[in-house]
Amino acid sequence: MLLLAVSGSLRAASSNTAALQALCLLAPPELEIALYDVGRLPHFNPDLDVEPLPAPVRELRALVGRCAGIVISSPEYAHGMPGSLKNALDWLVSSFEFPGKPVALVNTSPRAVHAQAALTETLTTMSARLVPEANVTLPLLGRTLDAAGIAADAELAALLRRALDAFERACAA
Repeated sequence: MLLLAVSGSLRAASSNTAALQALCLLAPPELEIALYDVGRLPHFNPDLDVEPLPAPVRELRALVGRCAGIVISSPEYAHGMPGSLKNALDWLVSSFEFPGKPVALVNTSPRAVHAQAALTETLTTMSARLVPEANVTLPLLGRTLDAAGIAADAELAALLRRALDAFERACAA
């Protein structure tokens, strides 16, 4: 089963990206998780949302079409999701690949409630199939762990494994 992991952060040392990379490290062998870089996409422009689509958009939509579900981890910037993540979602609004796609959310800060709410609202509007039992908040605030450090931490690894198990079941259903 293929899952798509999308980090809303463009930072090289992003805890959101590290959490998704840790998810890849913890995934059972039957799961393939593709980490997608939202920084590859052009700025959304409805005038460009026609055939032929820009190559990065065509590739994103094809990947969304092939995956069983999408895991998103987003930082919170000024009480909202980053523009880079919103841009990626805007490119999927008119696609036929996205509606009904199972989506799980990974939050790396218990204080980042506004971005999660905005992301949930946007995904609901886009007809995503949100999987609340697969959502997880990792207590990473104030910690500087990379993917290996997150995967090696028993508490964090257990949280991610439970979320991944719930998401795998939801995607298979």
